Amino acid sequence: MLRIKGFPGSLLFVLCLHLLLSSTPILAQLRVFSPAVQDSIRLTGLLQKYQEQHKEELSKLPSRNRKDLVEVYQQRWKNIQEKFDKKEIYTDAAAQEYLNRVVKVIRQGNPTVAATDISCYFSRSYIPNAESIGEGIILFNMGLFQRLDNEDQVAFVLCHEMAHILLHHAENSIQQYVAAINSEEVQTALHRIKGSEYRKHQQLEKLMKGLSFDSRRHSRDHEAEADSMAVELMRNTRFALSGAVSTLALLDTIDTDTLNMSQCLPKLFNAPEYPFRKKWIAQDEGLLGGHAKIDEGEMADSLKTHPDCKKRILLLSGLMKAWSQPAAATFVVDSAAFTSLRNAFHYEAIEYAYLSGNYTESLFLTLELLQTNPNDEYLVAQVGRLLNGLYNAQKSHTLSKITDLPAPGYPPNYNLLLQFIQNLYLEDLAAISHYYLKQYRPQMDRYLPFRNAYEESEKLLKN
Repeated sequence: MLRIKGFPGSLLFVLCLHLLLSSTPILAQLRVFSPAVQDSIRLTGLLQKYQEQHKEELSKLPSRNRKDLVEVYQQRWKNIQEKFDKKEIYTDAAAQEYLNRVVKVIRQGNPTVAATDISCYFSRSYIPNAESIGEGIILFNMGLFQRLDNEDQVAFVLCHEMAHILLHHAENSIQQYVAAINSEEVQTALHRIKGSEYRKHQQLEKLMKGLSFDSRRHSRDHEAEADSMAVELMRNTRFALSGAVSTLALLDTIDTDTLNMSQCLPKLFNAPEYPFRKKWIAQDEGLLGGHAKIDEGEMADSLKTHPDCKKRILLLSGLMKAWSQPAAATFVVDSAAFTSLRNAFHYEAIEYAYLSGNYTESLFLTLELLQTNPNDEYLVAQVGRLLNGLYNAQKSHTLSKITDLPAPGYPPNYNLLLQFIQNLYLEDLAAISHYYLKQYRPQMDRYLPFRNAYEESEKLLKN
């Protein structure tokens, strides 16, 4: 047995055993997030596969209004292709294997699903949503998965999107849209506008407002219909139906703005060498400035990512009232994998927003996670990396390419972060980054991304 001078071997063994048994939280803290490597070859192969499906689909379109149908299907394909080109599809093998296992449980209980060509993938988007985008593809955004509490909710989200595919909602909407724009009524209106002398643009805009089509969005009627079929699909599995109602309740509040940016920014960026200044978060009250707001009573529910959730809950509750239901919050597949992925997706969404060139989104998500993980090395380094990137963009007059501007549709705290970025001068960005990172030295120097960010901030400060 290995001996250390002054320590009996048996005592050393007991001490080591105690440390191993009691240090799991410590070890967990020492593990720093490392982004999963994207499999570009797999993405290329999948894209080619779906492109062939798309071509076959086009060849089967009816001759009536074929030109317009092809145009809309091409628009849908362009959206699909963009997902692959931007590497939004998450290719991590362990994550995909877990998702496949959940889908397998749903397939086993539902022959209609098993007989339909449906493929499910995780999306690296932070937006709390899932969608069926065409060609049988379902994307489950990391931004939604990380908010869920159990696999019953995962199953409902998947069953809901499968229902859209099984009910041909997207294809039916395309047919209805194309039929509408080619109807005698619309064509007559178009000829009348063409022959009018004044306000052609306004007349055309008014006509097309009710005819605009987005193949990525389903109507509210479709959402309720998909909910109903989703619980029917869940009935044939071991997942608890309570997951349907709890998911909709979560979606009803999922857009709630919880990060208090007016407190967060001064707390993080108030260094003794470079104190926080109130003017950094002052509103620009000019014609296009200020913290744009929308009255809560004004278009309130329609602006949500998921509108009508309360109505959808009532409909589902009535439908399921007489049904026997299994126990709630079950983990049919793998609770450990669920928890691991949910935790990792917080970080992956931050990384993807950064790699996609939206620094303000990435910074907001980073600051949000820092509230619960204040000494996380990846998050600390990410703040520095983003601030350094904002400095370089401002210096090269390309800041608008990697930042959002305050707008009415954004939550108030995100608007405040955007205003903060707009209010900073070059020297502010350099100093804020440098002195923020400096407080974590030397304990984080061993982490290379932190060290790189700190060294860059030193150079920027000296410029």
